[in-house]
Amino acid sequence: MSDLGLFPVDAWDEVVGQDRAVELLRSAAAGDPVHAWLFVGPTGSGKRAAARAFAGELLAAESAAAGDPDAADRSRSLAMHEQHPDLIVVERVGAAISTDQADEVVTRASRSATEGTRKVLVLDEFHRMAEGVAPKLLKTIEEPAAGTFFIVLADELPPNLVTIASRCVRVDFTPVPAQAIVDRLVADGIPAERAAEAAGFSGGDLRRARLLATDERLALRVAAWRDLPLRIDGRGAAATRAVADLRAAIDDVEAPLRARQEGEVAELNERIERYGQRGSGAKELEARHKRELRRLRTDELRLGLSSLAGTYRDELLVSSEPARAIGAIDAIRQADEDLKFNPNEELWLTALVLALPPLN
Repeated sequence: MSDLGLFPVDAWDEVVGQDRAVELLRSAAAGDPVHAWLFVGPTGSGKRAAARAFAGELLAAESAAAGDPDAADRSRSLAMHEQHPDLIVVERVGAAISTDQADEVVTRASRSATEGTRKVLVLDEFHRMAEGVAPKLLKTIEEPAAGTFFIVLADELPPNLVTIASRCVRVDFTPVPAQAIVDRLVADGIPAERAAEAAGFSGGDLRRARLLATDERLALRVAAWRDLPLRIDGRGAAATRAVADLRAAIDDVEAPLRARQEGEVAELNERIERYGQRGSGAKELEARHKRELRRLRTDELRLGLSSLAGTYRDELLVSSEPARAIGAIDAIRQADEDLKFNPNEELWLTALVLALPPLN
């Protein structure tokens, strides 16, 4: 058990349905790993969890080689929770990774590690790079400072990522079968029916599935989205009420996550009190918490879109006027695409609701 109270869990267990990738990365971490890696696969395939586990092994290697298993486990646990001071996670701020963020990556890659001789930079969603980002990063990724590792995550390999990809070892991730998530949840003690429901709305993300599996209000939120076409009438007042109700339901979902985050802040404050401010990671923890909340809300909106599309698909089977249901499904698909660009949540929801035909 680390001094932060983080339980000694094998981070690789969080990577479900990716046996080939896990075997490759475990083997690489145990040897003399190259400095640049590219994980390619769809959202929810476990790339981020694999990056945490692999980073943990890279950061634990020095302690393990020195015969200090407790320190090695501590590094793995901290990396698993993205709290290690030498694990730097870079996520896009706007619609794409900007040149300013690229400059930040170059700067942080040039700094010395805080606790040991190694540091790991995880560059998330780098299939969404603005023009001019790749040239700024190319030399840093190709010839980083000693002890610096890059793990680049991408859903796909667009043309502007090809040059960076050529400097990396590529590891492919496949979509996670829902049954693999179900099996893991059942092994964790979740009833099979609830596990299946959670897996179906998790997008292949085990962490998301675990959250949903313990969420007593999941069925109510799904019902609220599925019944939405019965509560709208094409007018603004009904749309405004519906949007307010949906956003309030998402606000409720944040409560367990915020409680966990408060515990992490308390653990970090205890660490600062014991060991001082150097490498405390307070700023990084705050940024991670904001990312988690943003990701949770995005996941909830995608859950809603999936449920909503199900209602219109059901309508399509029985309707004598299929064009309305087809148009609604197209509007939902477009909303899902627009969600990738971090729109204003209230405006995005309002536009969606007004685009949907009522079913009453």
